[in-house]
Amino acid sequence: MKKVTYLFCILFLLASCKVNQYTGKKTFNFYGNKTVFPMAFKEYSAFLEQNEVIENTRESDQIKRVGKKITATAEAYFQHKGNLAVLKDYAWEYNLVKNDQRNAWCMPSGKIVFYTGILPTAKTEAGIAAIMGHDVAHALADHGAQRMSANTAKVGMDFLVGRSVKNQPKDKQKKILAAYGIGSHVAGILPFSRKHETEADRIGLELMTIAGYAPKEAADLWRRMHDA
Repeated sequence: MKKVTYLFCILFLLASCKVNQYTGKKTFNFYGNKTVFPMAFKEYSAFLEQNEVIENTRESDQIKRVGKKITATAEAYFQHKGNLAVLKDYAWEYNLVKNDQRNAWCMPSGKIVFYTGILPTAKTEAGIAAIMGHDVAHALADHGAQRMSANTAKVGMDFLVGRSVKNQPKDKQKKILAAYGIGSHVAGILPFSRKHETEADRIGLELMTIAGYAPKEAADLWRRMHDA
């Protein structure tokens, strides 16, 4: 049983390696755009229906203007590489939503939301660009699909570990499963998330700079986010 499990895991990992076209790095990802994007479109539409979208104001126009500049930069990058087709399924959209939370996000499909609560912290158009660049970077680097892949793999591994210890004494089962649960979370899921945030910071800084915004503004923004 153990040999079969190990062989399965190796084959699974090899089959799940995918080169991200923006970073050029191999990533653990077995969810393609054709699977992820329709779900994202549906969730985004449902979210907008359930929340108050701010339109035709200076702030909402600013969000759209900055968003278009950042995503145009990303498109120019892929066009320069002769690989613009990578973005063919993306459907960029930028909306400002009334919500007091200091938050903004971009779905894997390029659907973006800024909450009104983050605008005082963003403070300037360059601050918005820093946030926008960071969130667009998550979409370009396929972080959402990678996260889904990691969670799916963990569920599978949980099942396999459970099967492998089922004939062990109950006390030993509990110790093994407890150790595996802690190890897989600390060594797997948490560093995975930190790596994504660091990568999004770097890519976002590149995008906002090429789009014409001073990179220093990103440091000022994250300082305000930390102090708020």
